Amino acid sequence: MKDFYPRKKKICQMCAGKSVNYKDVPIILKYVNDRGKILPRRMTGACSLHQRHIAREVKRARFMAFIAYVK
Repeated sequence: MKDFYPRKKKICQMCAGKSVNYKDVPIILKYVNDRGKILPRRMTGACSLHQRHIAREVKRARFMAFIAYVK
């Protein structure tokens, strides 16, 4: 039988007061993996509303060439 260890629930960083902007490259790179893909909600800990916001900002940063589409 597996041992059950309750995990600490991730809280949405944007709901806590932090913001994500497409011009802030170090912050945007936290939400993108090493291949350039946007990380899912279960890894970022963002709520669904803010995950859509993150995706929009990452796509804007790619379009404006602040980050690469693929690495």
